[in-house]
Amino acid sequence: MSVQAYDENNIFAKILKGEIPCHKVYEDEHTLAFMDVMPQAPGHLLVIPKTGSRNLLDADPAVLAHVIPVVQKLAVAAKDAFEADGVFIAQFNEPAAGQTVFHLHFHVIPRREGEPLKPHTGKMEDHAVLAEHARKVRDAL
Repeated sequence: MSVQAYDENNIFAKILKGEIPCHKVYEDEHTLAFMDVMPQAPGHLLVIPKTGSRNLLDADPAVLAHVIPVVQKLAVAAKDAFEADGVFIAQFNEPAAGQTVFHLHFHVIPRREGEPLKPHTGKMEDHAVLAEHARKVRDAL
């Protein structure tokens, strides 16, 4: 099975190029984190490397070495910001595994005991809510 090429025009690449806005939570030299516009729970955010790769399967290990500590930092901040009981971290590789955006990304989702995840349906959250959630996570950093 051959590895497909990275698409420079995927939505996350466009966010990185400033072509599409996002509710930014965190940024450093190697990574960007922003709110998921179709959150499965309050505080659902995404962490992406600034270096393009389709997913974990073709990512440079050096890129992963920068991204994973940021995922951890934001998981702690999101858990605190949303007074969550836990944090769900998800990362999908290829369509068969549920990947729909082909730029490596990690979902960081604060979870509360007994509250089900909302489906990732395509219904976008209100931008004022996303802005407030981004502020809460930034404040927790």
